[in-house]
Amino acid sequence: MKITRQKHAKKHLGFFRNNFGVREPYQILLDGTFCQAALRGRIQLREQLPRYLMGETQLCTTRCVLKELETLGNDLYGAKLIAQKCQVRNCPHFKNAVSGSECLLSMVEEGNPHHYFVATQDQNLSMKVKKEPGVPLMFIIQNTMVLDKPSPKTIAFVKAVESGQLVSVHEKESIKHLKEEQGLVKNPEQRRRKKRKKISGPNPLSCLKKKKKAPDTQSSASEKKRKRKRIRNRSNSKVLSEKQNAEGE
Repeated sequence: MKITRQKHAKKHLGFFRNNFGVREPYQILLDGTFCQAALRGRIQLREQLPRYLMGETQLCTTRCVLKELETLGNDLYGAKLIAQKCQVRNCPHFKNAVSGSECLLSMVEEGNPHHYFVATQDQNLSMKVKKEPGVPLMFIIQNTMVLDKPSPKTIAFVKAVESGQLVSVHEKESIKHLKEEQGLVKNPEQRRRKKRKKISGPNPLSCLKKKKKAPDTQSSASEKKRKRKRIRNRSNSKVLSEKQNAEGE
């Protein structure tokens, strides 16, 4: 039975890997119901999940799930301890927390770009997750973890992509990387690395002291000539006045 389960898990993982780019380490988003079921079934998630999925895994949750478990009280204290040991992923409900099911659903919308698995016992959440293409779903049944087969919505999406009607998120990412490698699109990391313009100080030329204007030699020479002419005119007028006085005598 265990070998059959692993064969099915390997087949389903291959489907998600080839069509949606799911890769290791597999990021498993847990809610409170899954943690509670694992506690009751005495399932060691950190040890048994990598064996079942035959690869490295990361147990994850969100702040909304932790907040929900805290409000539910001592009945789910054990489940809360399991969730607190998981890595906390950032959700868009930082200010106003929502229910755990609503939060996990928001994490896998718009094509599940981070390739999350959703692990839950909530039937309503499971039905909504199955409507999102490319989201692997896990649950516990008879104290055994199970990776659910791809949903009809997921299979229909893959067929639409194969027929050329749609482009998957995985293909969009690969096209984007190819464009960045060929230099058709600027990599956002390269934009960040661009050096910022340094704040330039004042122009050093403007800080220089203004030079005093050199006296104009031509103007000073002309002024001296004018003075000399005035002196000569004065001296000539004195000589003429003396001659006139002498003749009058």
